[in-house]
Amino acid sequence: MQPDSVEHPLPSSLSWRWLQVLPPPRHLAPLMQAVPMRWQARLLELAMARVLGPFVRDGTMDFMNGRRIAIEVSDLRLRWVLELREKRLCVVDGEPEASVRGSATDLLLLAGRLEDADTLFFQRALVLTGDTELGLTARNLLERLPWEEIPLGLRIVLNRGARFARVARQAHRHKVA
Repeated sequence: MQPDSVEHPLPSSLSWRWLQVLPPPRHLAPLMQAVPMRWQARLLELAMARVLGPFVRDGTMDFMNGRRIAIEVSDLRLRWVLELREKRLCVVDGEPEASVRGSATDLLLLAGRLEDADTLFFQRALVLTGDTELGLTARNLLERLPWEEIPLGLRIVLNRGARFARVARQAHRHKVA
């Protein structure tokens, strides 16, 4: 049965039931672990260059120069450490100074701008550890990033992916016994 309070774009109860049997992201972790780190790093670096490139070039992100922040997707068991080197955001080896951890769904909701960081941190869906000043500076910069300057295709993917993830999470939580 579909909960009335959940906003979802699915027209039929058949779609809702299908989402209820869809495995949660943590079941995809072994598949994600099979993707070589160099491929993950390259894809992430390309995406960051596309979205954050103008801010790196104009000096807005200079606070990150030589500093390391990790993004951890807890349910997928993925972790990338990011560093600004020579005007380029890179995935690097080593220990981060700050780390942001959350589930794939919560990080996607944040990236798709369907949830704000304060709400997710308050609900403990996202956790910031280490140098909190560095982490908060990065978070504040990303929140100020003009959504309309993000490439349209990426905005569409983020928004639709976040909406799908939110609905799938709700369907999984409201399984009919």
